[in-house]
This record gives sequence, C-alpha cells and structure tokens, in this order.
Amino acid sequence: MLDTILFFGYFAAYLFLLIWGIKLAARYGWNDLSNVLLLVIIGLVYDNGVLAVGKFIGEGSLLENLSYPRFYMHAFFTPLLVLFSLGAMKKADFKWAFKKWFQAIFYLLTLGLIVYELFSEVLGLTLEANWKYGVLSYSNVEPASGVPLMVLFVSLILIFASIIVWRKQGWIWFFVGTLIMFLGNAFPISLPSAAITNAFELILIVSLFFTKRFQDTRSFKQST
Repeated sequence: MLDTILFFGYFAAYLFLLIWGIKLAARYGWNDLSNVLLLVIIGLVYDNGVLAVGKFIGEGSLLENLSYPRFYMHAFFTPLLVLFSLGAMKKADFKWAFKKWFQAIFYLLTLGLIVYELFSEVLGLTLEANWKYGVLSYSNVEPASGVPLMVLFVSLILIFASIIVWRKQGWIWFFVGTLIMFLGNAFPISLPSAAITNAFELILIVSLFFTKRFQDTRSFKQST
C-alpha cells in the first residue's frame, strides 16, 4: 500500500513540475536547449502514473500495452539530460560549451546513448507481470544487472556540468541533487519498498528544474 501511495505522490509531483515548466517555457522562451527537461518529466509522469494504477487495472493486455511506452520513453528521453547539461553550461557562460566540437560531442553522445539503450534494453523486449510490495507492473523478463551504462554516463555528465554551474554561477543545488542521485544508485538501500529509492530520482529532477528556473530568471534579468 505504501508503494502505491508513493507512486501516486511521484506522479502528482512530476505533473506539477510539468505544468510549472510549461509556464516557465512560455514566459522565457521555447527555443532553449534546457527545455528537453520537460520531455524527461513527461516520461516520469507516465511511468509513475502507470505504476500507481497498475494494480487497479489488473493483469492483462491493457496494462502490458500501457507498460511498453515506459521503456521507450526511458530510452529516448533520459539521454536528453546530456543536452540539458550542455544548455546549463552555456547559460553559465562556460566557454567550451559554445565551441562546435564540444557541442558535437554532446549531441553525438546523446544519440549514441539512445541507440545503445534501444538495442540493449528495448528491442526484443519481453514483459511479464510482476507483483512487488503491493504494486503490479510489467517488467522485463531479463532485467539488466547493476547500474545501467546509459544511466552511468548521464550521471557523470550531469556531475561535470553541475560543477561548472556551481563554479561559474555559485549555484550548488544542481550538484547536490545530482550527487544524491548518484550515491543513491551506487549504494542501494535495503528497504521493504521498491518506490522509496525513486525519491532520489525526484530529488534530481527537482534540482534540475530549479537550476533551469534559476538560470532562466538570471538571464532574463541580465537582458532587461
């Protein structure tokens, strides 16, 4: 029961961030690389929503079909945080971030991580019903062991970018949120819950969201 409540809570939190983020994008401009964060949040709204209502839908083709997009969104959207990092460094006036070769590395890395995730985790995906701590979900029959390579690369890029933003703009919360997420995944906590550890993910997204808000507000004030 606790996990179901938590997943509903995560769903509501991400939905709130999504609505707020759309309002901020409408105010400060859509032509902004860091707006890719909204796609990541959309994926998390869907993911947590499906997990929250899974047991109410019950086992069957409906829930199974609703579950496949969770894996596709993860593969396509999560690597976009590499581009968010690039956008954050540009707003922090990090000189390398304006060089074409540096930008090309980030775009190619994003594309490479998406392709890797599709071939390693999504293509040929077979789902099976899984009950865990009162939550019904459809998960991969052969789940990957350890920290996924894509998540590791994205985390390292976020840490690098967060240090740049911290040094250039004095904004530490990007780094703090990323570090908490990284440590939470690196040292799994043994708890009678599959949802509590997802709080690390929420902490990360909140830190990224407020980093974007901080940078957007700062840039807007400087331009007026």
